[in-house]
Amino acid sequence: MDKKNKIAFNVPYLTGMELHYMQDAVGTGKISGNGKYTQLCQNYFENRYGFGKCFLTSSCTDALEMAAILLDIKAGDEIIIPSYTFVSTANAFVLRGAKIIFADSMNGNPNIDADQIEALITPRTRVIVPVHYAGIACDMDKLMELAERYKLYVVEDAAQAIDSFYTGKDGRRRALGSIGHMAAFSFHETKNIISGEGGMLAVNDPQFAQRAEIIWEKGTNRSAFFRGEVDKYNWVDIGSSFLPSEITAAFLWAQVECLDQIQAARKDIWNSYHERLKELESSGKFKLQDIPPYSTNNAHMFYLLCPSGDCRNQLIETFVKQEIYAIFHYLSLHSSPYYSKEHDGRILKNSDAFSDTLIRLPMFNTLGLSEIERVVDIIKREFN
Repeated sequence: MDKKNKIAFNVPYLTGMELHYMQDAVGTGKISGNGKYTQLCQNYFENRYGFGKCFLTSSCTDALEMAAILLDIKAGDEIIIPSYTFVSTANAFVLRGAKIIFADSMNGNPNIDADQIEALITPRTRVIVPVHYAGIACDMDKLMELAERYKLYVVEDAAQAIDSFYTGKDGRRRALGSIGHMAAFSFHETKNIISGEGGMLAVNDPQFAQRAEIIWEKGTNRSAFFRGEVDKYNWVDIGSSFLPSEITAAFLWAQVECLDQIQAARKDIWNSYHERLKELESSGKFKLQDIPPYSTNNAHMFYLLCPSGDCRNQLIETFVKQEIYAIFHYLSLHSSPYYSKEHDGRILKNSDAFSDTLIRLPMFNTLGLSEIERVVDIIKREFN
């Protein structure tokens, strides 16, 4: 088949200003990190979305690892996370010696089932980590109420959730990542705005902000030294090399400047898929993405749920034959080769169902209408 007929799963979007800002960053003579473009990006996110102190990181994984260090996670601590998530959500805390307690997904979407969490809380529980899958909000009112009642921390895994919002019971609309004590974001090339690899930690609880900067700077007070707040900098805490280079931050700034245009394009693509598939969904052939009334949709991905694993695998095989790259997503972590021996044996049926039946369709800013219609036509033929 001719290459022009291929449809990729993801094509990184470039605004056209990335190289310009990267060249400018090089010209400043400060390319190691925490310079002009780092500050521009961090200030933007703090001001636009009401995040606390923001720290760009080399990845969302790094942001989660920073959160685990900030919370002084130790051996024997228990961390509640959804089983249906990427391994980094768990790894950040496993690296500190914690035990992962897996929660099931909701029946309607892959997010953590907030109604099941209280039964999992023990005297050793320290943190709840909700994952806003596909940029759709978890039930943050219930999670924050539990955290307050049991004196726990909430770290939002908002890797997929930039520019998505939650409306609470009080009617207040808040950006995902601004609600928990901390939040981790990803700017990986598959996300809405990108820097190749990259992430960010938002520290919303002020008690952690000063220490976060030290951990971010390899355990030193170097940033305070450069601001003239101390006469020399020292090793004052544990830390690591979490901050990205200015070149990475400059690339991200080009994306940040065009965030509204990028989001508008993605939402148009998402709506095009939905309009063409909703009639077939209403006939019971499959299920489309569930968006609770308290959540917005940031068009991070478009997925559908097949009636069975065999059906999903057959659909993927059909796409492959047509050189269209649609993929499944996470495999439940509670049954993973590495961690299944630590799991307590509970059956997490919803998580397993999403692992078996969810398929992600091609989704990127330059996806054309003819390509969308070609994908949809294949789905219609398969299910009819």
